[in-house]
Amino acid sequence: MNNGEFGPDIRVVVGKPAPDFVLTTENREKWSLADQIGNVTVLLFYPKDETLVCTKQMCSLRDNWETYLETKAAIVGISPGSPDEHKSFSTRHNLPLSLLVDENRAITNIFGKHWLYPINFTRAVVVIDAKGIVRSREVMLRAFRPKDTEVITSIYAARGDALADKYKELRDRIHDSRID
Repeated sequence: MNNGEFGPDIRVVVGKPAPDFVLTTENREKWSLADQIGNVTVLLFYPKDETLVCTKQMCSLRDNWETYLETKAAIVGISPGSPDEHKSFSTRHNLPLSLLVDENRAITNIFGKHWLYPINFTRAVVVIDAKGIVRSREVMLRAFRPKDTEVITSIYAARGDALADKYKELRDRIHDSRID
């Protein structure tokens, strides 16, 4: 499914599968959420390149990149603009993550919509586990930015959920083999 195929009622719900989408990176490559299955994925929705808070957010991520890498999560930024604008922003600030183009904010509207504020007044962080389940979703006013420690904690929580599922599966298999 791509961003042109979503119906008007689709919404992201914590604990439910994330809807797939395909967007273009700053390097004009296709990026698909479905291709990330098997990895925890972080979607950072930000309003605009080269604005004060967005630049602080992305530079803070860059400055803490080693800690983000330790989580083994796939992390992308998503905002309107063109591939060229994203490329310029990324190069100027030496950003280590891919920036995806959501030109008409269709994907942002699905993943980052706030019940009260218009989409152009907000930013969002969505963490999706390795199975494609939304594990956390935080939407805030654009004047604020997420704390790196909170994002990293959410990533580890999503990884922990996957490990707990694997543990339960192994425990059930052992239990079933004892019954036979």
